[in-house]
Amino acid sequence: MGNWMEGRTLAKQIREKVGSEVSQFLKNKNQSPGLAGILVGENKASKIYLGIKEKHSRRLNIRSEIIHLPETTEAASLKSKIQELNQREDVDGILIQLPLPSSFDTHDILTTMKPEKDVDGFHPFSLGNLLMDEEGFRPCTPLGIMELLKYYNIPIEGQKVVVIGRSLIVGKPLASLITNDNGTVTLCHSRTKELSRVAAEADILVAAIGRGAYVTPEFVKEGAVVVDVGQNSISDKEKVKEYFGDNEKRERDLEKKGYTLIGDVHPQVIHKARYLTPVPGGVGPLTVAMLMKNTLESFKKRRGL
Repeated sequence: MGNWMEGRTLAKQIREKVGSEVSQFLKNKNQSPGLAGILVGENKASKIYLGIKEKHSRRLNIRSEIIHLPETTEAASLKSKIQELNQREDVDGILIQLPLPSSFDTHDILTTMKPEKDVDGFHPFSLGNLLMDEEGFRPCTPLGIMELLKYYNIPIEGQKVVVIGRSLIVGKPLASLITNDNGTVTLCHSRTKELSRVAAEADILVAAIGRGAYVTPEFVKEGAVVVDVGQNSISDKEKVKEYFGDNEKRERDLEKKGYTLIGDVHPQVIHKARYLTPVPGGVGPLTVAMLMKNTLESFKKRRGL
């Protein structure tokens, strides 16, 4: 039986440090960071995620606003709103919630934003700096994963790391962060041949493919560290029992919400791995914490503090 590598404790520590710094700036200079989020359309998960970000921002005295635009918004109008936020001195971070509706060219929209306000780390300039190992904002989920591994004293240098999932949000930037820390990365995806065999060679395995319980014990080397980035909803009672057994918490989730969350990793992997991040409570809290930290860093850099 392995150990759960939970992220809530570390996320709380990061948030508390950010909140302490923000309080000092409010006390001494009557200034605090500002974060603006843009949501286009009615994506339910995006709404929930932005709501969580706004809640944590307010708790840390970071000024927060969410701009909700209809899915019918034209690209020119969206870019105009981003340019307006670029010019506002009270906005230190701009967050364009992805995915955008399919009618938008995501690259075109992201490049409208000033790189120095790109606290989500998705601007091509930010990603280029990451690839070149230069200073700049890093995407929040990969950055949170790196912080979690360090927190648990899990070395990266010289380790075989397999990342399943090649998105620009997690897989590709995480592969660069690991490479910059001298890990040896294999970046896999749905078309990788013999994926389970490749994954089973990893000292550290990261699953970010967006498929519930996809990574089964056969994907995992005995004693490996497994990071589960997935958040998938399941509402089938039989499936929930199959994955979690007689689990009171999961049963309460079904009663109250009609679903429970499962990661990309099958829960049985805990019996083979040395560490496994839980879902929820693993990587998720760190994503938001790193966004708060990036927003504070932007505030300080823009004011020379």
